[in-house]
Amino acid sequence: MNSRGWEKYFTERDRQHDAILGKREPKGFGGKPALLLIDIYYSVLGLKREPIFESMKTWPGSTGLEGWAAVDKTAELLAVARENGIPVIHVKGLHNGMKPWIHRKPQPSNLPEELRIKGQQIVDEVKPIEGELVIEKSAPSAFMGTPLLYHLTSLGVDTVICCGETTSGCVRATVVDGATHRFRMGVVEECVFDRTESSHWMNLYDMNQKYADVIFLETAKAYFERVGSKQKAAAAG
Repeated sequence: MNSRGWEKYFTERDRQHDAILGKREPKGFGGKPALLLIDIYYSVLGLKREPIFESMKTWPGSTGLEGWAAVDKTAELLAVARENGIPVIHVKGLHNGMKPWIHRKPQPSNLPEELRIKGQQIVDEVKPIEGELVIEKSAPSAFMGTPLLYHLTSLGVDTVICCGETTSGCVRATVVDGATHRFRMGVVEECVFDRTESSHWMNLYDMNQKYADVIFLETAKAYFERVGSKQKAAAAG
């Protein structure tokens, strides 16, 4: 197997442990996937494409150009999902005055109200279309306190493919909960993003070891296309 991006963050002890443990073989996916897009809105990207430290001057939570690169890859996968009849679910934060879950002291915001509201909107590159469910959440996990589990169950979904941000936060929390509910979980490496590189990569490694198959974009596209072909063949009789 080719080296993965997380390996450059290993300590020597980590390398020895990984060598003894061995490479984990992918668990694989089922025949009824859904695509889950997590927290892809303007406040974590900015309204224009800028390097992270420039973008943070206006949007302190920005993920910069790395985030936008992941959005572009997500848009590619989203198009394939739609072409092949894969259910698409969008998840975003609930902004209704409820006490936030985050534990650090919030930074004062100088954003005008108009920009603050814009920041809560899903970016145009992956915005929902008619028929796609949008779920609002008030916790890191997309499953906590939302109808996501019921929706997936009602569709007969057995596999959830995740994109979005942050890798170490809401993506990871959702993946852990999804695995707890016994879904086969997938994370598309090029389609998730974070604010810090080491946190991004080591959380990908950890999810791949325990909770999910971390796959490449081309693998995810091919999977959706295979499922779509089978569905079309079955419909044709």
